[in-house]
Amino acid sequence: MARRIDPVCKLCRREGEKLFLKGERCFSPKCAIERRNYAPGMHGKKAQFRRKLSDYGVQLREKQKVRRIYGMMERQFRRYFEEAQKSKGLTGLNLLQSLERRLDNVVYRLGFAYSRAQARQLVNHGHFEVNGVKTDVPSYLLKPGDQISVREKSRNTTYFKDLPKELERVKVADWLSLDARNLGGRVVSLPNREDIEQPIKEQLIVEFYSR
Repeated sequence: MARRIDPVCKLCRREGEKLFLKGERCFSPKCAIERRNYAPGMHGKKAQFRRKLSDYGVQLREKQKVRRIYGMMERQFRRYFEEAQKSKGLTGLNLLQSLERRLDNVVYRLGFAYSRAQARQLVNHGHFEVNGVKTDVPSYLLKPGDQISVREKSRNTTYFKDLPKELERVKVADWLSLDARNLGGRVVSLPNREDIEQPIKEQLIVEFYSR
């Protein structure tokens, strides 16, 4: 699986808003948007004074933003869209529900990780079980009723030993339930549109791929 190894704060600067890619840093004065709220590169400051984006440009930026939020390459993201298009219901909502139900995203939403990138790494290292079975595939799609828990062998590590206290302050979305004491969680239902916190205009993504 491809992954970024270069700085990710410049992605937030490129999109002009916080994508919450660095966990706690995004809520501190060190956040790149707080310090340099303009596009990266030597011409970044001038870019904000350029001509208005075309409809295509607006659609492209929205697609890139969502792809970066969930940490995916273009081919994988396009596959999610094609599957959402084939499913019943609104394509945009189907897409967001699939992205939210990824194992790495659910681990992040439950508070087991401070960012989706960290959640992806924890899943890759085999720290989690789904319905009692070790699962190390970040893109594994969960469904209502699935149980997620930290593996018994992983609970003795320093990171997971200190985690229950942190989880007591976590407020999870209504479509998830968290058992902080036992380091577990459950998918209660499919996520609703209002459960997605960040401002995403999924219709622009639908329009982009429908050109």
